[in-house]
Amino acid sequence: MPEKINRENLSAEDIMTLQSGIAAFETKQFVRAYELLSGLAEAGNPEAQYRLAIMAQNGLGMVVNQKEAVHWMRTAAEQGFDLAQHGLGFMYMEGECVEQNYSQAIHWFTLAAEQGLAGAQTTLGKLYEEGHGVEKDLEEAKRWYAKAGF
Repeated sequence: MPEKINRENLSAEDIMTLQSGIAAFETKQFVRAYELLSGLAEAGNPEAQYRLAIMAQNGLGMVVNQKEAVHWMRTAAEQGFDLAQHGLGFMYMEGECVEQNYSQAIHWFTLAAEQGLAGAQTTLGKLYEEGHGVEKDLEEAKRWYAKAGF
């Protein structure tokens, strides 16, 4: 399923740049992706911010930079971008780039899951099933799994 392009407050030129940056990211042309997306990220586009976070977290086209990864992931997540909310939740769950914090992980996964992101719904189901960061609750786990289509 192709991702939706956030066209809010973007000029036609910015939309083209965003689409080109995403295409470069997806084809592993990370240096080019960074060139195309960095200006949009600075201007507040959450899709660009999310991809810069992934590149910084994993050293794609740049040196690993955990501080930058968290900055961009949080910035996009706070704007309501579901993939970034899931990504930030994962960072907190795994203790990647941030100190492990299940409470924060649950918070961010829930925001993404409530927007319908199946990966976040599945992760919440697992956390409730196993009692990580929340009290073990099999009914709540089943509810999240069902929302995810399981």
